Amino acid sequence: MRHHLILRVVTKLLIGVIMLFALYVQFHGDYSPGGGFQAGVIMSVGFIIYSVVFSLADVQKVLPPWFVHKLMAIGLLLYAGTGVYSMFVGYNYLDYDAISPHHPVHGQHYGIILIELGVGITVTAVMVTIFYAFASRTPVMDDEAW
Repeated sequence: MRHHLILRVVTKLLIGVIMLFALYVQFHGDYSPGGGFQAGVIMSVGFIIYSVVFSLADVQKVLPPWFVHKLMAIGLLLYAGTGVYSMFVGYNYLDYDAISPHHPVHGQHYGIILIELGVGITVTAVMVTIFYAFASRTPVMDDEAW
């Protein structure tokens, strides 16, 4: 794969655009179609494309497996923690009014952002973990057997 210079240069240019689009989908998901799940899949696609063009070892230098596992837990804790917080202050689970009781509209907005961020982080980490699991398998057949 070392001799595919154009593919490598174009991939390096596209990765930034893919990540920027994922952030756009993440933070505009409460106003338009999109949100945490879609942004998480788009973000993970950026890492997967990088791995396919360069190598699994190169992407694991940027996003090591131990860190991806921590991201799964952080995303889940952010999602669940938002709901648990609302229960501790006397509201229903995931009642966003608890975040800003004096301004419920602000609480709704902040709650949606926190929930979608938790979903986005979790989905990114899960998709990258699934890719790592499949990509790191030892092949049953070598390339010449095809």
